[in-house]
Amino acid sequence: MPILTYKDDKFYLDGEEFTIISGAMHYFRIPREYWYDRLLKLKECGFNTVETYTCWNLHEPEENVFDFSGMLDIGAYIDIAKELGLNVILRPGPYICAEWEFGGLPAWLLNYKDMDIRCNDETFISKVERYFKELFKIVVPRLSTNGGNIFMMQIENEYGSYGNDHEYMRRIAKIYHDNGIDCLLYTSDGATYFMLNGGTLPEYPCVANFGSRPDENFKVLDDFRPNQPRMCGEYWCGWFDHWYDIHHVRDPKELAGLFKDMIDRGASLNFYMFHGGTNFGFMNGANYFDHYDPTVTSYDYNALLSEAGDLTPAYFEVRKMIEKSNGEELPPLTVKNSQKKAYGKVELTEKCDIFKAAKLLAKPVHTAAPKFMEDIGQYYGFTLYSTVLEGPREDWELNIDSVHDRAVIFVNHEYKGFIERTRHNDTIRIPLKKGETAQLDILCENMGRVNYGPKIMDRKGLRGIRFGLQYHFGWDMYPLPLTDLSALEFEKSEGGVKTASFLKGNLQIDEEPCDTFIKLDGFHKGIVIINGFNLGRYYNDAGPQKTLYVPAPVLKKGSNEVIVFETDRSSRRSVKFVDTPKLG
Repeated sequence: MPILTYKDDKFYLDGEEFTIISGAMHYFRIPREYWYDRLLKLKECGFNTVETYTCWNLHEPEENVFDFSGMLDIGAYIDIAKELGLNVILRPGPYICAEWEFGGLPAWLLNYKDMDIRCNDETFISKVERYFKELFKIVVPRLSTNGGNIFMMQIENEYGSYGNDHEYMRRIAKIYHDNGIDCLLYTSDGATYFMLNGGTLPEYPCVANFGSRPDENFKVLDDFRPNQPRMCGEYWCGWFDHWYDIHHVRDPKELAGLFKDMIDRGASLNFYMFHGGTNFGFMNGANYFDHYDPTVTSYDYNALLSEAGDLTPAYFEVRKMIEKSNGEELPPLTVKNSQKKAYGKVELTEKCDIFKAAKLLAKPVHTAAPKFMEDIGQYYGFTLYSTVLEGPREDWELNIDSVHDRAVIFVNHEYKGFIERTRHNDTIRIPLKKGETAQLDILCENMGRVNYGPKIMDRKGLRGIRFGLQYHFGWDMYPLPLTDLSALEFEKSEGGVKTASFLKGNLQIDEEPCDTFIKLDGFHKGIVIINGFNLGRYYNDAGPQKTLYVPAPVLKKGSNEVIVFETDRSSRRSVKFVDTPKLG
């Protein structure tokens, strides 16, 4: 594949002037079976490059245990792009932001309490070096300098938004070089002097990230770093959604018009996102500025391809602009949207409540004071904190010093309310007479670690549970990552759900499966697991997202196991599979 270089304000591909028209698509947000389809759609839109981050937290889920299989087979993803004639921009991080859990950093890093991340801290550098050594074994043979299609790689990610340790940035670049990375390297930051000064290195080109006002933003870039190519490293075609917020959309013609303005001015750019995909499982991130804001399951992003990979109006508008810039029509489209199916209602006729489930799924960790999840070796999912209260006791309010991120309270297995990190606090009192006791259970959910900003060191769980000023001690903690539910024992059950429970039903499909969307009217909050695959979170009380995307590869012909874990309560025992998403 051709080699990318630059001189003055131009990129060159094997000596010929070249404009990068790239689109971001993260392999880890797309079912592997759909990689070819999504990349072909990018190619047929007129793009010449695909960009992707890599996700350290999934590739090294446990320290020194690596996974590059299935949806994490980045080598296969890059190879498909090469088959289609696409160049690749790779952004390995180690931090990636991306509205991804902990910005892509593995949660086990939080066990190193004296370590500072994203700076020239020897412990942190050693962890990065080990991960990159494994990752780059896959990457190096696929560099353009070795006949592959990776022609550009990013050093760190928007580092100026976080820090200004240039020694750290050079250490990251040195790890690249020491492991055989010899393609064009660059940095990317927001288009402000503050961020560019903190996050760039003078020996590498830098790009600016923005979603509007290209003249204004490129002026800052040109002034900061003259005599290098203009490139928008992230042209934000939409935005991500938080629970309790709106679904973000953008006018397709306005989006495409700004794109053409940049191309006509000789700039290169990378659409963020071309196809967003889905935050499957527990991998959504969160923001924390004035308050804690977790990102929803869908990463639709108002991208050129929808969450389900459908061609959007923006796709066609951008394609037209590429044709105008080229002065000729692109070949006719061969790609199509996937078939969607409304499979209808599924009754969830079996139940296992959380109190029974916790004992089947986990061995309790007994502690005096409640601990954070990381302290008991858990990183994702839920933890059930259980204790017994003894009377007599006055009518004091239950308080929790640290709720990270949502605590659902049950007294004698009855739902009493919930407390959220910065948004909601039900008043709960548990008075007891002499000789009375009460079982107190608190189900805590990690709703996603902060992925951006100064609060990124985000430990999960509960600390400091008290009544009035008196702390309560003596807790059993049940870690519930929910990676394997095979130990659950279900019983036939009818009617609404009054306490947190796992509910099970069966979706029968008589033909080859199609994409679909699950709608959970009457439910409050929880997750959906189909055939062992965690689709992600729903939160009907918060919105804006009201359906979860169910890719066809998750389904199979015949019987499909549907498990809903409802963390609060539900007025219904059925879910509905529909053919249209509802994102708000």
